Order: sequence, then C-alpha cells, then structure tokens
Amino acid sequence: MRSSSRPGLPFEVWALVAGGFTVALGYGVVAPAIPQFALEFGVSNFAASAIVSAFALMRLLSAPLAGWVVGRLGERSTYTIGILIVALSTGAAAFAADYTQFVVLRGVGGIGSTMFTVAATALLIKVSPPDARGRVASLNAAGFLLGGLLGPVLGGIVAVFGLRAPFVFYFFTLLAAATVVAVALRGSLAAGRSVLTESSLPSVTIATALRVPQYRSLLISVFAFGWASFGVRVSVLPIFVAVAFDGDATAAAWVLAAYAAGNALLIFPSGRWTDALGRKPMLVTGLAMLSATYLLLPASPELWVAFAVMFVAGAGSALVNPGQQAVLADVLAQRKGGNVVAAYSMTSDLGGVLGPLIAGAVVDLAGFGWAFGITAGLLLAAMIAWTLVPDSRRLARG
Repeated sequence: MRSSSRPGLPFEVWALVAGGFTVALGYGVVAPAIPQFALEFGVSNFAASAIVSAFALMRLLSAPLAGWVVGRLGERSTYTIGILIVALSTGAAAFAADYTQFVVLRGVGGIGSTMFTVAATALLIKVSPPDARGRVASLNAAGFLLGGLLGPVLGGIVAVFGLRAPFVFYFFTLLAAATVVAVALRGSLAAGRSVLTESSLPSVTIATALRVPQYRSLLISVFAFGWASFGVRVSVLPIFVAVAFDGDATAAAWVLAAYAAGNALLIFPSGRWTDALGRKPMLVTGLAMLSATYLLLPASPELWVAFAVMFVAGAGSALVNPGQQAVLADVLAQRKGGNVVAAYSMTSDLGGVLGPLIAGAVVDLAGFGWAFGITAGLLLAAMIAWTLVPDSRRLARG
C-alpha cells in the first residue's frame, strides 16, 4: 500500500514538487548570468541572447525522444537521467573555454531538461487522483513559482563570486533534485514501470489523443500560453517598459514581479476550483483575463498601470495553468502516453520559441500595440476553442 504525505495525494506528488522547487531555485540563480557569461567571450548581444534560444530549441526538438524514453525506461529513470544530463552540462559550462563550447553545452542541457520535464509531468498525471488533478497541478506550479521567486534573490549573493559561480551552484542543486526524486521514488511501482513491464496496460497514442476534442483545444491553449507567458512576457515586456516608461532593468523586474504576485495569489485556490467547478470554466476565464491584459498593456499611461495589468495577467495565468495539466490527465486517464505528454510539452515550447521571435519582429515593423495585440488574439482563439468543447472531467468519468 502506498503511503502519502497528505491524505488523498500520493507520496510521488510531494517528491516531484520538492524536485521541481529545487530545479527552479537553481535555474533562478543561473538564468540572469547566462547572457552575461556569453558576453565574456566577446560576442554580440544577439549571439549572447541566442544561448537562451539554443536551450529552448533543443527542448523542442528532443520532446519526441523524451516521450520514447519514458515509454522504454519509466518515469523515475528518465527523470534521473535527464536531470543528470542538465547537471553535467551546466557544470561543464562553468568551465567553457569559448562561445561554441558554451552553446553546445546549453543545447545538451535542453535535451536533459525535456527528459525530466516530460517524465515528471507523465508521472504526476499517472498518480494524480481523478478528483484532485487540479490540486496536484497547482501544487506543482507553486513549487516552481516559489523556487523561481527565491532563485534570483539567492543569485545576487552567488554572483558575488563571479559569473561562473551560478553555474556551479545550479550543478549542485540539480544533483540535489536528482537525489531527492531518485531516493523518494525508489519504491514506487508507478514511477518504475516501463514498456517492458507494462505491456498489458492500455496506452494512448498521438493519433488517438488528437481525435479527442479536448486534447486538440489543449494544444491550441498551451501554444498560446507558451507564446504569451514563456515568450512575450519575458522578452518583449522588458523592452516595452524601457521604451514606454524610460524604465531600467529594475522597473522591468518589478513589472514581472507583479505578474508573479498575481500568480501566487490564485495558484492554490485555482487548483481547488478546477477540481470543484471543472476545467472549462477556469480555462475560459483565465484565458479571457490574459487576452484582455495583453490587449490593454500597450495603452498603459503610467508604469503603475502596467504593474496592475500584469498583476491581473498573473492571476489569469494561475487559473489557466492547473486546468491545462488537469485536462491532459483527463485525456490520459492514468494510461500510458509518453508521446502524448511530449507533444503537449513540445507545443508549449514551440509557442515559447516563436513568441519572442515573431513579436520582436512585429515590434520593429509595426510597434508594441500590434505585437501585444497578436498575443491577445492567440489567447482569445484559445478561449474560444475551450468554449466549443465539453468539460474534460467527462473523460475521467469514462
């Protein structure tokens, strides 16, 4: 019988949340140092920013591989291997001798990142009780959020020891995360299963999932969400603050912090609402809020207005994020589906890669209004897609 750290939630959930927090904490330390370290090799600003794109691109391209590995080795082994790949590539990056080595090592890290992300998502879906899928998703998101908030604070202390120090710190936090999850899940039957031991269990293929209207709406939704939240928000928004309000990096950081504050406010109740009221109401409401905020943002007359708008955007994001993972869990309904999870992850990453590139080009050609307007339009399209399908909780009930 499986023990649990809290009634109703399997112990695997708490292990993965702890691992996710540790990963996010370390990434929050190293992320600001990545482009600055690249500039130490005498490259252009574009080449320095391309380091981030190389990581994201490799995450995108390696998603099908990650889904296949999960099916062959099981979630625990895939998670451990993936996180060790990121750890070793990050540790080696601290001693990179030139820009080319740095790019290659960050690209390798992207492959490992996809492996442990897909494995963690697949396992969370597998062990989530049908009546607590939203709560599990919000708990997981909260772990990443807290780690992401504390990471930059700790990063300011670590950076005192030089630009290579954050990479060394992230190396050790990744080792800690791998150890926590590997030890905690060593007795988990769910985490250790693979295609070699689960041949009798039902599975869901990509073709089967695409015939489910909720999964098709989910792919539209995660693409738009990735475009806005993982792409435009962290790339175009700081430039907008600098141009529109003559703000510096500190002002941009405060606007991004407002988004995080709005997210933190609703991330826990959002999971409960997703389970109690359904996925569809939360997704439609959250996407409507996000669409409205990105449409209104370029019209902000003062910095404090932009601050308030992004606070609302963060709250909308908190409504959407748990609902999307809960829908994915409903589609799989505790069946095998590594490639289905990989497609979900890959679609989100695709939005995160294309968003900054296309929105940045639109800013140069037509201004911030059009760039944020396109983002709002994608979010609105995702909202409409959800209004046209039944709530996915029906899938969980068979």
